[in-house]
Amino acid sequence: MKHTSQFAAGKILATCQNGVGILTIDNPERKNAINAAMWRAIPDAMHWLVSDAGARVVMLTGGGTKDFSAGADISEFPTVRKDTATARVYESDNSAAFSAIRNARIPVIAAIRGICYGGGFGLAAAADLRIAADDAAFAVPAARLGLAYPADAVQDFFHALGPQLARKMLFTGLAVGASELCEAGFLMEITAPAALDAAALSLAEIIAANAPLSVQASKLALRAVATNDDDLLREAEVIGAATFDSADYAEGRAAFAEKRRPVFSGR
Repeated sequence: MKHTSQFAAGKILATCQNGVGILTIDNPERKNAINAAMWRAIPDAMHWLVSDAGARVVMLTGGGTKDFSAGADISEFPTVRKDTATARVYESDNSAAFSAIRNARIPVIAAIRGICYGGGFGLAAAADLRIAADDAAFAVPAARLGLAYPADAVQDFFHALGPQLARKMLFTGLAVGASELCEAGFLMEITAPAALDAAALSLAEIIAANAPLSVQASKLALRAVATNDDDLLREAEVIGAATFDSADYAEGRAAFAEKRRPVFSGR
């Protein structure tokens, strides 16, 4: 059964079917630029996908056929980001959106085509896995706009791009192509534009078919290592140990013995 919900007047779309959630930034007439209401809606959409719709993995994508996201909607800046006070509120919403992707208990796959700039690039950097079409272009234009990028998003760039490429992109604001980011390890795969959605969906379906508790324990442990967070590491150890008492572990052993594909329930 397919579940669907809309947020931010339909500009953030969430669907889920067979454990695969899709979160779409749906503003194609503006290259999927993200306005303030859309930033605020992203955590709500992620919560709905994970907690209400039962997603085991989420695919993050841009609406239409051309672009992932041009980033924050600059036309709003004279109102919502006009000075330090308003910028703090705005960037709090940015950070909540990045955190919803980064800290989701399930994996998030970014499927990227066309423009992936600024805040859109930040959302992609917060994802666990990234696949891009060969026409994708990436940039962090903050230095060309005279503003500073949220520090937590800079942390995502540092981890995802590596220190040298992160510095290059933040300091110069120059656009970088998919091939360079694939070589740097930011992207796991490059496809033809027409093949992007199928490649991302295939990966999502493989993940969704695996034992959810096992995948969640792995994601938490990877986050703990990346951030050198001892508290997260202990939490991951507790969740990992609990998998051995789960129904899914019993199902996995039974399926192996019976030479059949396991059917995991997430319990």
